[in-house]
Amino acid sequence: MKRIAVFTSGGDAPGMNAHIRAVERAADKRGLEVIGIIGGYSGMIAGHFEILDRARTANTIDRGGTILKTSRCPDFFEPDGRIMAAEQLRAHGIDGVVACGGDGTFHGAHALWTEHGVRIVGTPGTIDNDLAGTDFTIGYDTAINTAAQAIDKIRDTAESHGRLFFIEVMGRHAGFIALDVGIACGAEYVAVPETLTDIDELYQRIVSQGLDKRTVVIVGEGDELGGALGISQKLEERYGVPSKVSILGHVQRGGSPTVRDRVLASRLGAAAVDALLQGHTDVMIGQMGNDVSYVPLEQTWTERKPIPAYLSELSTLLV
Repeated sequence: MKRIAVFTSGGDAPGMNAHIRAVERAADKRGLEVIGIIGGYSGMIAGHFEILDRARTANTIDRGGTILKTSRCPDFFEPDGRIMAAEQLRAHGIDGVVACGGDGTFHGAHALWTEHGVRIVGTPGTIDNDLAGTDFTIGYDTAINTAAQAIDKIRDTAESHGRLFFIEVMGRHAGFIALDVGIACGAEYVAVPETLTDIDELYQRIVSQGLDKRTVVIVGEGDELGGALGISQKLEERYGVPSKVSILGHVQRGGSPTVRDRVLASRLGAAAVDALLQGHTDVMIGQMGNDVSYVPLEQTWTERKPIPAYLSELSTLLV
């Protein structure tokens, strides 16, 4: 193995640049040349490749977003798109690939291996923390800290006006962000996609706090009642309780990564290089406890990552 490539795909996550830097530095120390693929799978199909070196990755570890850019690539869902991508990799002499992203990225990586024999390993880059086989994903810690800071500010307004606020955080299919920030910010109720939201129970929680008091409810965007807006409307329709809605949205994806995300991204980037050199392919490189883990890519989306029971219990206990 002489030349490897690295790319970022899907939603951006704080720490991706630290990850890219780690891949470049670790590969250089092991005598490998590193190619950066610009724009995810779209860039792979189009052949948008560039050589990565120390100068290109210098002073990037503290930056949010991704210097390699990212994209959603409908063409890659088609067999012809994957054929073009594999041909570009072969034409550029790529011996192995590091793919940083979420489950969509891993579906594509798995297809490159099974259909075209491209040696590829994945690293978990998503703020949702929803990939099985790793305790935490790159970007998650920064996202929950960003969300917590915003919620603390909204709570000031809730207290000043005695209002009920529904605050929606990201997490289409997973409630990790909602539960963590709900506990950290003292929310009176947390609604997540993994459990059904009971409007009657929610109303009782609000009444117990006092309708004239500040009340903050955290909602994961994938909640079955339609997110924060849906819950707010149903509560007012059934009980006549008005509320304000704040959707934090993409602010959770941006910003300088926390120390925890920088370290995790760096460790997994270096481990991904070693995994390729050791002959691993079609696996995600994660971290379980203090150890690096190797999980088949297919397992990361077929095995649902459960919400820790203690988080759900704690969020209810501390109301």
